[in-house]
Amino acid sequence: MKLFKRSILWVCLGLAGLVWVAFNNHDDPPAVGDAAPDFTLLSNEGSEITLSDYQGKWVVLYFYPRDFTSGCTIQAHNFQRDMEQYQEKNAVILGVSVDSVESHAEFCAKEGLDFKLLSDMGGDVSSKYGSIRGVSKAIMSARNTFLINPEGTISKVYLSVSVNPHSEEVLADITSFQSTEG
Repeated sequence: MKLFKRSILWVCLGLAGLVWVAFNNHDDPPAVGDAAPDFTLLSNEGSEITLSDYQGKWVVLYFYPRDFTSGCTIQAHNFQRDMEQYQEKNAVILGVSVDSVESHAEFCAKEGLDFKLLSDMGGDVSSKYGSIRGVSKAIMSARNTFLINPEGTISKVYLSVSVNPHSEEVLADITSFQSTEG
């Protein structure tokens, strides 16, 4: 009986270890001062979007877990609410998740989103940005944001963000960076 209990304990510990590895198997995110890793992904409109095409603008590159979930919807609504202020600051918003182009199109239509959502179904870009969780078909993007300056360099990294104050925080940071530039 003692051997049986010990065997069960080892199996449980092994499974717990596998689960931990599965949800922590990601690259480190790029750091402030690093060149933003370039990529090309399909948008909710089906067009190819390449990050380096936005050089000369501030880019708010935000990763989020899933379309149509409560936290992700709130976060998207907050960015949309502040869209005019972002445009005044020469900034664009790009959202990235592992959802399909079709899911993004439906999400944008249903929620009235005017910015691009990018489909990273394989998780490659999310991984480059240290923003992937899970393995195989259970992957999702982590809720992280990267503020990229007009030269294509990471100016600020926001990890495990809280959805409600986040857009205001990013706007304040862009304002702060812009005031120290000029």
